[in-house]
Amino acid sequence: MSNDDVNIGKDGKPRCAWAGDGDIAYVRYHDHVWGTRTYDPSAMFEALTLGVFEAGLSWSVVFGKRDSFRRAFRCFDIAQVAAMTEQDVDRLVQDASIIRNRSKIQATVDNARIMMSASPSLAHLAKSYESNRKRAPRSIASLPASTPLAEAFAKQLKSQGYRFVGPTSVYAFMQNVGVVNDHVHGCFRATDYPSAVRSR
Repeated sequence: MSNDDVNIGKDGKPRCAWAGDGDIAYVRYHDHVWGTRTYDPSAMFEALTLGVFEAGLSWSVVFGKRDSFRRAFRCFDIAQVAAMTEQDVDRLVQDASIIRNRSKIQATVDNARIMMSASPSLAHLAKSYESNRKRAPRSIASLPASTPLAEAFAKQLKSQGYRFVGPTSVYAFMQNVGVVNDHVHGCFRATDYPSAVRSR
């Protein structure tokens, strides 16, 4: 493992280097969200939506707008987003605080509608694609952009009508909701680290 893969924070905890130690939002996301298993519908919808908007962009751009996305999409209340109208989409296209991509905004509304009715549910599907890996990745460089499981998951989501759910976006979703834990070896959140955090 490279020394660049894990940083020791000011609190003494070893973390994946991408979390840094200066931006408290990144540290909190690293410590309490990324890689932490959740089946909460709102949390899953948020993770799916952030993946939609990340397509073709950097994660840092999308992450920096999380609070604005939460406001725009009504705290990711699935029923409320599913009820959004064409006028709501038009309004959000003009909202400079988010990424003003009409296709992605409409896809978010459409995905909420799918979540309301699809069977099996997103949570049920996620459970069926959980990783049972016991050892943490050895380095950040070894993390894949996608996996065969993510490809299969993406194919199933597309068959249900979900949009902007390519294998790369779906793998990011899997990391976000803890279907897979990609905290690297040496990070306190890694699967093979004794004091790994388990609660969101």
